[in-house]
Amino acid sequence: MTDFALARRNMIDGQLRPNRVTNTALLAAIGDLPRERFLPENLRSVAYADEDVPLGGGRYLMEPMVLARLIQTLQPQADDRALVIGAGRGYGAALLARLVKAVTAVESDPALAAAGGQIARELGLGAIEWLVGRLEHGAPGAAPFDVILVEGGVREIPQTILDQLAEGGRLAATLAGAAGVMGVAQLFVKKGGVTSGRPLFETSAALLPGFVPAPSFTF
Repeated sequence: MTDFALARRNMIDGQLRPNRVTNTALLAAIGDLPRERFLPENLRSVAYADEDVPLGGGRYLMEPMVLARLIQTLQPQADDRALVIGAGRGYGAALLARLVKAVTAVESDPALAAAGGQIARELGLGAIEWLVGRLEHGAPGAAPFDVILVEGGVREIPQTILDQLAEGGRLAATLAGAAGVMGVAQLFVKKGGVTSGRPLFETSAALLPGFVPAPSFTF
């Protein structure tokens, strides 16, 4: 039988700390939350592997290091309101729920959302509101948000999502590269009503459904 508590400590010491994950509150949340509970039972033994883990239906739980670095980059604060896009079964939302005031989790797959809601209730995570809908729409009715986490790879961030950032808000996502090219994690910050982005580190993540770039015109 897998010793999940030991696997969790080994993940923190072997994957996160060596890769610049240093935020004390975030590491405490990761150390406390049973990541295995956010996976189908037959995959819990690989919950702490340094890779994406399938959730079914072409969806994945992000690699621990990548997810942790994205959340750390957001610099979540205790009074923040957070949005998680592509929340899956809710692991990223659960981590943020330990760090911020309230979390809205958007998921397009009703089965994943139902599982995420059930897991959150079982773990006593009352700060998460689950919404089922198209990921690329976000949650405009609950906006604005201080932090937005896109929990998966996308080709681009739609303006409709960027518009849901509060002034001073931060958005972290993994932008997919062209075929055969590594993607890049990127941070977007809204200042003076203008949102700009900067690259963080090279990485890759399984693509989320629904994020299709606007067509470009050629002459």
